[in-house]
Amino acid sequence: MISPLGLRDRILFCAFFFVLAQAIALWFVPFSNVFKAYGLEWMIPYALASTAVAALISPIITGAMADRHYSATRLLGYLSLATAAMLAVTFLGIERHWNSGVILALFQLQQLCSQPSWGLASMVVLASLPEPGKQFGGIRVWGTFGWVFGCLLISFGLHADSSTLVGYVSSATWAITGLLAFLLPNIKPQAEKTPQRWKDMLGLEAFQLLRNPTHRSIFLTAGLFSIPLAAFYPFTALQLRELGFQSVSAAMSLGQVTEAISMYALAPLLNRFPLRSLFLAALLTSIVRYVFLAGNQLSGLLIGIFLHGICFTLFFIPAQIYIEHYVDKAMRFRAQALMTLLISGFGNFLGYLGCGWLRTLCTKNEQTLWFEYWLILSGIVLMVALYFLRSYQHPPPLTVSPPDPSKS
Repeated sequence: MISPLGLRDRILFCAFFFVLAQAIALWFVPFSNVFKAYGLEWMIPYALASTAVAALISPIITGAMADRHYSATRLLGYLSLATAAMLAVTFLGIERHWNSGVILALFQLQQLCSQPSWGLASMVVLASLPEPGKQFGGIRVWGTFGWVFGCLLISFGLHADSSTLVGYVSSATWAITGLLAFLLPNIKPQAEKTPQRWKDMLGLEAFQLLRNPTHRSIFLTAGLFSIPLAAFYPFTALQLRELGFQSVSAAMSLGQVTEAISMYALAPLLNRFPLRSLFLAALLTSIVRYVFLAGNQLSGLLIGIFLHGICFTLFFIPAQIYIEHYVDKAMRFRAQALMTLLISGFGNFLGYLGCGWLRTLCTKNEQTLWFEYWLILSGIVLMVALYFLRSYQHPPPLTVSPPDPSKS
């Protein structure tokens, strides 16, 4: 019999997501404007691509370690502390105008440490919940609150939308995240400790999941969706600045308002609609969101930002719940790592570089043609939605019993 979720654990899970999301938002949301302020605007697509390179390497390896060798909880703690140290050094280099190659290398090292953190945190919490489909949304929403708090702190508390101060504050918050991680339930490896082959040690057997047509549809759609999605944070922030809006980080937090609402609505939605409908709603909302951004009017931008939470929550959170319910327990961390690899690795690598190059193509006389830019990206999302509709099949038999309505 599964023991009920205790109050202590619930508070701890909520607090951890709050601090972790805050730590990420503190540097990620304003970083493009920080780079621009220090004469490094040209490096934004390459710095973002380094996050994707890290996602191609570290999550799949740490996922294999968590499944076979080492406590996922301790891995999460050590990686968070390493991220704190690397982030402080990176922003010190930006502040002191170190060689751009050195800054990019430091950025890459920081990303290698931080990329697995969110996936590990999600799977540690999901593995600790008696009823993940019903309980995860209400806990994960505290990550949304933490993200909003971080954005408001940047704009109204620190007044640091273009300052390296955000890197140092984020570093301190990552250190707190690392310490909190050691208080989470200790999730021990579930798979056999027999990694004789190099591909087992690297976690490459996770790719076997793609042989299942439904797994393949969801995993590949997530990766493809991430390509146009990669443009949202770095380039919407620059677009806001071009329109003369000053409190950019605070404005970008509007998306977390609908994210919070969607998180609380997630359990009822799972009880009422099949997963297929939620995934499709997220894709269609993303198309509408980019159409609003294409208008290049402040009101349209704010509406588009506001819709971001729906796009994110209705696709990526059910995808994590899908992994917990439908993937073998011995593979869950590698499955989450594969999802991270496809989203933050292949998807973001192609997205950050491609969206950066697309902006260059859509820039005339130092003015970005935002109408063309966002409409092209909305067309890409439409193609992803068509692929999903064509490829999605009914899920395989459950490995654990979820709420009945989550079946498709």
